[in-house]
Amino acid sequence: MSLAETAASVSGAFDSIPIIDIGHASTPEERAALARQIRDACMNVGFFYISNHGIPQETIGKVFSAVEAYFSLPVETKMKKLYHGDGNFMGYEPVLGSNVDPVNRGDLHEGFLFGWEELVPAENDDKRANDGAMAGANVWPSEPAGFREACLNYYHAAVGVGKVLFHLFALALDLPETYFDDKTRNSAASMRVLHYPPQTGPEDDGIVGIGAHSDFRCFTILWQEPDIQALQLLNSEKQWVKAPPIPGTLVINIGDQFARWTNDVFRSTVHRAINRSGVRRYSIPLFFGTDYHVQIKPMPSCVSPERPPKYEPIAAGDYIHQRLQEVYYQNTSTS
Repeated sequence: MSLAETAASVSGAFDSIPIIDIGHASTPEERAALARQIRDACMNVGFFYISNHGIPQETIGKVFSAVEAYFSLPVETKMKKLYHGDGNFMGYEPVLGSNVDPVNRGDLHEGFLFGWEELVPAENDDKRANDGAMAGANVWPSEPAGFREACLNYYHAAVGVGKVLFHLFALALDLPETYFDDKTRNSAASMRVLHYPPQTGPEDDGIVGIGAHSDFRCFTILWQEPDIQALQLLNSEKQWVKAPPIPGTLVINIGDQFARWTNDVFRSTVHRAINRSGVRRYSIPLFFGTDYHVQIKPMPSCVSPERPPKYEPIAAGDYIHQRLQEVYYQNTSTS
C-alpha cells in the first residue's frame, strides 16, 4: 500500500504518544525498522518521544541553568534585547508578546529566540547565507555569564539530532536516506528558550501559556522541564491528550511545513501548553526546517490519483516569514 493510500485510512484518534528508541540505528535494517515506527507515529499522532537521542545530560543541565538565570533577570534588563520584527525576530519576547491562537488575548510566557551561530566563526563562513525570515544576526544579552555558550552548545547538539531524524524521515517517506541533505545545508533551524509562569486564571479568559496552534517548520525537537505537566495535544476526537515530560527523552512533533511537503501524509497536530503546576516552567524547542530557497511542494511519494496535490509550491523562507508575521503582528491583541 502506498503512503497516500495508507494516509487515507488514518483516523488520528490517538490517546497516547509513542516512545521511539533511536539509539540503535547503525545498520540499514535497524534504520528501516525505526523508519516504520516513525512513519506510523507521524501519520497517526504527529508527535512522538525519542530516547537515546545522544545529547549529554551535562549539556542539557548547563542550558537549563543558564535559561533559569536569564529569566530571573529584571524585565528592564531583558527588554534591552527586545526582538525588532525587522525580518529575523531574534531576541527577547516579553510576556504576552505573541499570540498563536487568534481567539485568545495573548500567550502567557516569555522567551528568547536565536538561530545558527558558530562559537568560533570559520573564515569565509557562509552558514548565514540564507535569505529571509530568521536569517539575521543573533542578539545576545551581556548577562548572565555563559548564557550564549550554553545555549549554542545545546543548539548544535539538537541540530545533530535533527540531521539524524531527517535521514529517518526520508526512509519513512520511501525516499533515499540522504534526500534532505542538500536541502538543509545551512541548518535552517531556530531555537526558543521559554519561561511559563504558573497560570492561575481560568482557561477561558483568553490567556494561556501558549494557545492552540501547530508549528511552522518541518519538525520541532522539544526539551521539557522534568516533572511539570503542561503540554497537551488535540486528537481528531477533539480531546486534549497530555504529553508529560518523560526522563531521558525529547518530544518530536511534525510541523505545517512538513505536512504541506508530504501532502498531509504526515500530521501536524494542534497543541497547547497550560502550566497549572503552581511553579514556573521552562522548555526549549528547536524548530528545524529547510534552507529558505527550497521549494515546498507535495512529494511524489505522497501523491496519487486519489490524493492529488493539496498545496501550491512556495519557498520555505517565504512561508515561514508569512507565518511569523501572523503570530507576532496580525493576531496580537491589546486588551
